[in-house]
Amino acid sequence: MIILIATRNNKGGGYSASKGVFLCMYLGLIIIWGVLNTFALQVIAILNIISIWWQSLAPDRPNYLQREHFSRVQTIDLSISSGLKTNNISPSNIVLLSNYCLYGYDAAAYLTEETKGADRTGPIAILSSIGIVSLVSWAYYLALTFSIRDLDYLYSADNETAGVSVPAQIIYDAFHGRYQNSTGAVVFLCFIWGSFFFCGLSVVTSAARVVYAISRDKCIPFSPNWRKVNRRNKVPTNAVWLCATIGMLLGLPILKLEAVFTAIVSVSTIGWVGGYAVPIFARLVMAEENFKPGPFYLGRASRPVCFVAFFWICYTCSVFLLPVTYPLRWKNFNYAPVAVGVALALVMFWWAVDARKWFKGPVRNIDEQNGNK
Repeated sequence: MIILIATRNNKGGGYSASKGVFLCMYLGLIIIWGVLNTFALQVIAILNIISIWWQSLAPDRPNYLQREHFSRVQTIDLSISSGLKTNNISPSNIVLLSNYCLYGYDAAAYLTEETKGADRTGPIAILSSIGIVSLVSWAYYLALTFSIRDLDYLYSADNETAGVSVPAQIIYDAFHGRYQNSTGAVVFLCFIWGSFFFCGLSVVTSAARVVYAISRDKCIPFSPNWRKVNRRNKVPTNAVWLCATIGMLLGLPILKLEAVFTAIVSVSTIGWVGGYAVPIFARLVMAEENFKPGPFYLGRASRPVCFVAFFWICYTCSVFLLPVTYPLRWKNFNYAPVAVGVALALVMFWWAVDARKWFKGPVRNIDEQNGNK
């Protein structure tokens, strides 16, 4: 979209990348993320700090550019972009935006093993991430909402972004309406692209730590390979490139389907939040006398919070399986239900045939290292 707007946009004959070119850019980004994640932990830490400041200080100011054109919040017909004849499902899809925004806390959770005093610093990092991202995202969404000039024009295939990206069109209208050029929109979109870049980098980091953790417990095939840590950089390099390879494979349907991004996000989010449902559910059914709280404990609020969290996970996982556009066709098909179904079927088959015979749960090695058998 940045290239399209920078090259005289859709109306002026700007360059619009084909699916093949887009796939190449997608694969190239994953390779870059994989390479960056093979560096030493100190380098990854510096990149994470840059990511935090980048996403916190990126300019959320299109509302300033458009404040003289917009004096009230309009009610948006949610069925415009989805093709639905009813708005009953659209609000559910919109609520899912919060899952994208709050993804930052996931990285804080997965990297707790690599921090000092993780039993305290981990929860603090998670809550801080949610608080910062919530405020910044809220400001950004308000800025976009108050920058809308013509709602129907946002979805028109004849507009400057070819009706492909509503946020990009809003930003273009804001800057072009005030300065009569697209330079500001291109710069602003580059800031947003930077946020996407750092988000993808963080996702690969988090995913590699998950693969390392579960391979350390010997619960995936070829575990000895994935739990190897590079002696010099102290990074699970094999796990990083396994995650990068899986990400590349998930992107291949870009050549044939139009809802690939939605499907990739759906599959990833279901696997991501679904993993939290297991320990949360275990906490709900566990007797209070058998639970040993850590230094960061919610007290009596623990069970109500767990109940709300478990309900939210079930809800979001269900909605992510729904189609996002109508009428349903092969090109706009959300293949998340197929991908999740196949993955679950393979895991259950593997468990029934082989894994149940040898997998006994997480491997405990702290006591052994301290001399306690």
